[in-house]
Amino acid sequence: MTKERFGLIKFDGVDQTIIGPEVKAGEKAPDFVAIGNDWAEVHPLKASAGKVIVLAAVLSLDTSVCDRETRRFNTEASLLDPDIRIYILSMDLPFTQKRWCGAAGIDQVTTLSDHLHADFGSRYGCLLKEMRILRRAVFVVGRDGKVAYADYMAALGDEPRYDDVLAAVRKAL
Repeated sequence: MTKERFGLIKFDGVDQTIIGPEVKAGEKAPDFVAIGNDWAEVHPLKASAGKVIVLAAVLSLDTSVCDRETRRFNTEASLLDPDIRIYILSMDLPFTQKRWCGAAGIDQVTTLSDHLHADFGSRYGCLLKEMRILRRAVFVVGRDGKVAYADYMAALGDEPRYDDVLAAVRKAL
């Protein structure tokens, strides 16, 4: 049975149920499957084994905060070591992600959809049951496959602490 936690976050002022455990630094990163922009299944941890991985959960690329966050990570990715992979995960459909990335010029990060399986959301404690969207969170996975950094935003509209995320990425290299 998947763990459910109620009242940790609100959507439009209403308490929500989060599906999945809280992932913490030091733990082995849970494996998951997501869907690429071409509708193919992707296993990001396996596909990027031996690299430093950033997993950023966002509500929808079409919201202003998620737009800003994805653009910021795209800019940062162009300045980082090639052994770093950044994945942006949302419940948006793959063709929506592909269209948005093309229109926004996003070419340094990989967007993945959790829409089909909700595997990432339920394994990383990011899935809001009632709304079937992901809560905002960022994880850094080291080359060893362990979570080096985990941060869940207190509110859906909060942006990550980018400097902390980037410091964790550099440390994990």
